[in-house]
Amino acid sequence: MLTWRRALWLGTLLAVVAVGVAGFLIYRNTQIQAASPPTLGAPFSLIDSDGQPITEAAFAGRPTALFFGFTHCPEICPVSLFEVSTLMDELGAEKRDLQAFFISVDPERDTPELMGSFIAPFRDNIRGITGPLPDIEALAGSWGVYIKKVPLDDGDYTVDHTASVILVDRKGRFRGTIAYRENHQTALDKLRLLVSL
Repeated sequence: MLTWRRALWLGTLLAVVAVGVAGFLIYRNTQIQAASPPTLGAPFSLIDSDGQPITEAAFAGRPTALFFGFTHCPEICPVSLFEVSTLMDELGAEKRDLQAFFISVDPERDTPELMGSFIAPFRDNIRGITGPLPDIEALAGSWGVYIKKVPLDDGDYTVDHTASVILVDRKGRFRGTIAYRENHQTALDKLRLLVSL
């Protein structure tokens, strides 16, 4: 009887282990499929900071960093552009064909000329994009970027917006973000990974 109990116990244990292994394999396969990077973005036709037409084709075939902001932004936008430009400089030869775009969320004020002046210190690394507000809103929405015009007490306004840099691979797939004031080395590692894909 002792051997019968031992055999029953061993059989039960093996069945539990088999179910656990099968469950893990199914879960792992699901996670691998879910980890495939999504394709975001949408077709657009806007104007760059040199006054030239620009479309989604500018993002094709090159790793890209996108930042949505505005020239009247008091802190987040200039700091983010400085950080992205600094990171790109630190990549040196690794930068290869990495490109970055500053996309206005305030096209009422952000003319191509103003965008060009605003990004002048970063011109070697960052290109500006502006255009009609409905087109900007559609582009921002296609990347999951939040934009909201907020009136101020003095009659002026500001714009609340997502403050992360969006990372896009050569195939136009979303590869992550760099958060505002993210750890410098972590952000640099993210860009290194992006250009290696």
